[in-house]
Amino acid sequence: MDLQQVRENIDEVDHELLDLFCKRMNLAAAVAESKIGTGKAVFDPAREREKLLDVARRSPERLQPQAVALFSLLMSMNKAEQQRIIAAAKGDGRAARAHAALKPVNEPFPATATVACQGVEGAYSQIAACKLFRVPGITFFNTFEGVFRAVRDGLCDFGVLPIENSTAGSVNAVYDLLAQYSFSIVRSLRLKIDHNLLVRPGVKLEDVREVYSHAQALAQCSDYLEHLGVRTHELKNTAKSAEFVAQSDRTDIAALSSRDCAALYGLDVLQANAQDSDNNYTRFIVVSATPQIFPGATRTSLMLTVPHEPGSLYRVLERFYALDINLVKLESRPIPGRDFEFMFYFDLESPAGTEPLDTLLDSLDDVCESVTYFGSYTEVL
Repeated sequence: MDLQQVRENIDEVDHELLDLFCKRMNLAAAVAESKIGTGKAVFDPAREREKLLDVARRSPERLQPQAVALFSLLMSMNKAEQQRIIAAAKGDGRAARAHAALKPVNEPFPATATVACQGVEGAYSQIAACKLFRVPGITFFNTFEGVFRAVRDGLCDFGVLPIENSTAGSVNAVYDLLAQYSFSIVRSLRLKIDHNLLVRPGVKLEDVREVYSHAQALAQCSDYLEHLGVRTHELKNTAKSAEFVAQSDRTDIAALSSRDCAALYGLDVLQANAQDSDNNYTRFIVVSATPQIFPGATRTSLMLTVPHEPGSLYRVLERFYALDINLVKLESRPIPGRDFEFMFYFDLESPAGTEPLDTLLDSLDDVCESVTYFGSYTEVL
């Protein structure tokens, strides 16, 4: 048999496979209707095990791994379709709630708004807010939770908070507050962070014995600070550190903060760009008390917990693969009070309101213990 004939035979088999695949997926509707009527769960682990065992037994030994992988993916796509149909029938799924939050195409992200930030004037959150909004009315609060309360109580339209740093990782406290307050992310910004060593006028580098800043800023400049041989002290944020140094009479202290704070508090820059890595970025998010998805949203954030058993994360990732959705972030953190169990943060790329994202949002409950949808938004670079 020549190559052309082989290829024609392969095409014929592929056409049959495609027809059978479509037939199998169409049967998901009948299965979903039955499960709606009986209240039976979409994921039936016993039946799935039986099916995969049968596939393995019926396959030639050399093809068993590939056959099991193929049918596992087929069943995953079928379960996702069932979940989508069931959620659509109930009308209260995550996809339906996301569609309800979609703004009209002629309603862009607001240029002006009242905004809550943690820290004081000159903080990186304030710098981020001024990049995210053309003219923000900013109110400062001492804590991240203060920002959330201000938005919850209607004192401010939005809150701007750090969510992730390229070297220090995720800000878990903000993720926890997002889930606690059921807030939505409506915008994000990737801000280049340049830490500067600031001192009172006249202070020389050899005079500095102690450096004050936020814990993450100190960590991001740890090599530089070790080389200086100074003691470090943590304060609530970098701008507060600059304010503290400016108000002190001491001539042996410095702050790690932004260049904006040097001008704001009348300090000199002894060392610019003191961070250990020049590739130092912090992602800031805009949070809203009500779900809002503005035109052009292509990024979605989720927090998932999965059963503590083999293959549980794989079953989640399988859904992303089957729907051709690109992951841009996957990070784990321990679940408090549950030894060696983890929750996962996901950021993914998929335009809001499209069928793949809708299907994903409504097809995770059978493979996750909990799903928290933080919203869909545009990331500003």
